[in-house]
Amino acid sequence: MSDMRIGGLASGMDIDKLVSDLMRAERQPMNKMEQDKQWLEWKRDSYRDVNKQLAELDDMAFEMKLERSYNSKNTSSSDPAVSATATASAGNGTYTLDVKEVATAAYNFSENTITKSGDTFDPDAALSSQQGKLKNGINLTETFSLTTYNEDGSKNQQSFEVQGDKSLNEILKEISESDLGIRAFYDKSADKVMMERTETGNFNQDDTEFLGAEIGFDGSNSFISSTLDIKNGDNSSGSWELNEKGGTDAKFTYNNGLNITSHSNSYTLNGVNFEFNDVTNGNIKVDVSNNVDEAIDNIVEFVDKYNEVIESLGDKTDEKRYRDFPPLTEKQREDMEEREIELWEEKAKSGMLKSDSSIESALNSLRRDWYTPVENSGKYSSMSEIGISTTSNYLDGGKLIIDPDELRAALNEDADSVHDLFAGTDANPGVARRMEESIQAAVTSIEKKAGKSTTVDNNFMLGRRIEDLDKEMDDFQNRLNMIEDRYWSEFGAMEKAISQMNQQSAYIMQNFG
Repeated sequence: MSDMRIGGLASGMDIDKLVSDLMRAERQPMNKMEQDKQWLEWKRDSYRDVNKQLAELDDMAFEMKLERSYNSKNTSSSDPAVSATATASAGNGTYTLDVKEVATAAYNFSENTITKSGDTFDPDAALSSQQGKLKNGINLTETFSLTTYNEDGSKNQQSFEVQGDKSLNEILKEISESDLGIRAFYDKSADKVMMERTETGNFNQDDTEFLGAEIGFDGSNSFISSTLDIKNGDNSSGSWELNEKGGTDAKFTYNNGLNITSHSNSYTLNGVNFEFNDVTNGNIKVDVSNNVDEAIDNIVEFVDKYNEVIESLGDKTDEKRYRDFPPLTEKQREDMEEREIELWEEKAKSGMLKSDSSIESALNSLRRDWYTPVENSGKYSSMSEIGISTTSNYLDGGKLIIDPDELRAALNEDADSVHDLFAGTDANPGVARRMEESIQAAVTSIEKKAGKSTTVDNNFMLGRRIEDLDKEMDDFQNRLNMIEDRYWSEFGAMEKAISQMNQQSAYIMQNFG
């Protein structure tokens, strides 16, 4: 088919308009196929929206199986020196503690400034250019080792090289980025180097090894002990004493009798995690109780989501289908205002999932999941016993209502039984577990029809129908091209014949007129 055609020069007829009008009639089946494809795509997307809603409900159903949703805890401390958080398994009651010591991180630093008086040391410059500025000099071909300890007393040791082309900050960075758990840095204003453990606690229990230091090094090494002026110990009193500070464990007494030591300022007892912020002046008390308000919020949020989903799905299956409002073609859109298009498509998309068997089956299963009794060893076997029931109005489609007083009373009396009612077991599933199974069945059924965004079209029903339509449309378009070429050929022959007739007429008039 030519992209540019000019007709009517001989006949005076608007051939282009004639062909266009003829092709508009020929194209009607193609318009219908385009509308059918649009309808299938809308239906596919509508199914996927349903699965998205079901997935959100499924995520919440999973949370409702967890103990933490019902047994979250409140904690309060009588002294800010100790704070606490509690897991769902924590026992309620009062915990008495007396913190004697808090855990500290070990640290050691230069005893004196490391730069010569009157000079300025650049920690980022190569050491070869700075050696004359260091008070105690530097050996640029030396290797030194540092040692730290693990919780079980085992050692971590790593060696580092002092070289002229390295700066002090580069060496300290190597130490900080090693696996030793040491943070090392130079402070310009103090003109000293600090080395400190990144963990609190006393891990080196052997006082004969580095005098019990948490950051151990050979005192005969000149770079650490002389250039940086950091010492393991002090012998000025006639006996060696550790220079390093900190590196202590937290020590506390629980319930006036149990003495406990911890490398960190965090310790967990019976599901309660205590954080030691400071020592205490005698006993302090931490109270742990059920956070019923949070449990109620979790259940209310879940029920609200369930009501939202069944209302939405119920509306989709009951929605009226307007068959007189097919999807608009591109030409029809060009002739309409934006608001007209919006109103038209609102009706065109209505009723796509009317009476859909997969959705109606899912709704029936979800409703049944709520009111069927749950077999368990707990106090409650039905939702009505904890204040959750269906509304009396059948038009609500099985929506749930909550009596907050009854729910609060049930949670206060036996939160574990409320959890059992929702979770249950594999053998005797609770409401939330049942809902997961119902949702999965519905999602699987819908995906067979509409797939998901990552599914190849030929792997689901609507996708295969869309592919078939695409093929039909391609074939039909080829046919339309052939028809249009034929029309132009026929009109071209007509133009040629008229042109010849005009020439003959002119010749006769010229010779016999």
